[in-house]
Amino acid sequence: GPPLLLAGLVVAAWAEDFAFVGGGTIALLAFLAVLAYAVDFIASALGAKHFGASKRAVIGSLVGLLVGLFFGLPGIIIGPFIGAMLGELSVRRDIEAAGRAGVGATLGLVVGTAVKFAIAGSMVGIFLLARFI
Repeated sequence: GPPLLLAGLVVAAWAEDFAFVGGGTIALLAFLAVLAYAVDFIASALGAKHFGASKRAVIGSLVGLLVGLFFGLPGIIIGPFIGAMLGELSVRRDIEAAGRAGVGATLGLVVGTAVKFAIAGSMVGIFLLARFI
């Protein structure tokens, strides 16, 4: 992900003794890496909220994402869905509303992933601009 990309870009700048890519550019790239990491958490919660989820479902999607990180890609995809569903079921015993909350959390995660890819592409673009211009 973006932290690994940042590490690679810093190593590439270091290999040239930071002659072309300086501290300001590295700081900007670090900010973008942190922003991309935060997008994962925020997008899932906003997706659940957009589909009418309760606060517990939003919190459940965040907890589900955190727990899902320990189970690799399947956990990252399924974790927010299950967390949002369980959170919504703790407020209302409506399985349909819980399903909508889970779908919203999953769609938010997909949108967040797209944004994260865009940020990663921007990081590479900024590095290349600093290096060659």
